[in-house]
Amino acid sequence: MSRESPLSGPLAWIGRHELATLVLALCAAGGAWLFAVIVDLVFSGASSSFDERVLLAMRHPTDRADPVGPGWLEEIGRDFTALGGVGVLTLIALAAVGYLLLDGKRRPAAVVALAILGGLVISTVMKHQFARPRPDLVPHGSIVYTSSFPSGHSMMSALTYLTLGALLAHFQERKRLKSWFLCLALLLTVLVGASRVYLGVHWPTDVLAGWTGGAVWAILCWLLARRLQTGRWSGAARPPS
Repeated sequence: MSRESPLSGPLAWIGRHELATLVLALCAAGGAWLFAVIVDLVFSGASSSFDERVLLAMRHPTDRADPVGPGWLEEIGRDFTALGGVGVLTLIALAAVGYLLLDGKRRPAAVVALAILGGLVISTVMKHQFARPRPDLVPHGSIVYTSSFPSGHSMMSALTYLTLGALLAHFQERKRLKSWFLCLALLLTVLVGASRVYLGVHWPTDVLAGWTGGAVWAILCWLLARRLQTGRWSGAARPPS
């Protein structure tokens, strides 16, 4: 009868964590490449036809001022877009960071704060640098103040909800609950981005770039967190017994 080596448990644990880090790094690299492709398509004019077709598909053919669907659907679109607004995300971020600090989890709190504040700065800088005009094919269903690329709502909702979803999943042992938190984070991210196009305030490629940029930044923050502490959030970095 073979006897398990005393090192097999720790080595397996290290192997799993190194594999997860590699996968995250590959996802971040792939996302950065995809963002660069979107930038090239947008500012070379190659995405214009796609952007216009998708945007107009969400409006009545005889009245571009009227989004498709009943009036209540447009109201729901505004509700969904508010989930990616600065006010709502700020409250969510403060609530999450405050809870983590009160619970003694300082490093997760720092990761969340870094992800959201850093993402806000990056989004603002990119909007200023790219300076893409807002869509002019249809009336806007929401008040806007900044340029169009990338979508700030899409980027901030992606990095905020994905970061918090991954954090909640990290503290769960059951795979079903882990999947639930991650799927919920993805759903909220998709709803916010789709609502921006539905309300006519963003081109579809703005939203795609926002999703991609937000996801990449969230992954980079998680890689930093894994680098700082590869063990449990609340204790020393050690493999489970």
